[in-house]
Amino acid sequence: MSVREILEVHPQPSSLDREALLRCVETCFDCAATCVSCADASLGEKDVQELIRCIRLSLDCADACEATGRIVARQTAVDLLVVGAMIEACAVACRVCREECERHAAHHQHCALTAAICLRCEQACDDLLAAIG
Repeated sequence: MSVREILEVHPQPSSLDREALLRCVETCFDCAATCVSCADASLGEKDVQELIRCIRLSLDCADACEATGRIVARQTAVDLLVVGAMIEACAVACRVCREECERHAAHHQHCALTAAICLRCEQACDDLLAAIG
C-alpha cells in the first residue's frame, strides 16, 4: 500500500491540488532517505573532514523532509498555517542542502544525486505552497 493510494481513498480529502500534495509527500520521503544515504556515504569518504557541513545539512534536510512529508500526508483538520510553515522550512532545507551538495558533486556522485533530489523536493514544496496560496 502506498501513501498515494491511502490519500486517494481518504474520507476527508484535502481541498488542495491533489497531485501537488501527493508529489510533495512522495518527494519529501524520497529526499529524506536519499539525504540519509548521502550523509552515510560521506562518512565513508577519505576526505570526510571536508564533508562535515554536507553531512550536517544532509541530516537536517532529511529530518525536515521526513517531518514535512508526515504533516502534509495528514488530511483531517488541516491547519494551513502549520502546513505552509513546514513546507516552506522544508524547501529552505532542501535548497541549502542542494547548494552544499553541488559543491562536492564533481568528486562525489552521491552528492550529485542528492543535489538532484533536493532540487526536485524544493520544487515540489514550492508547487504545493503555490497551491495553498
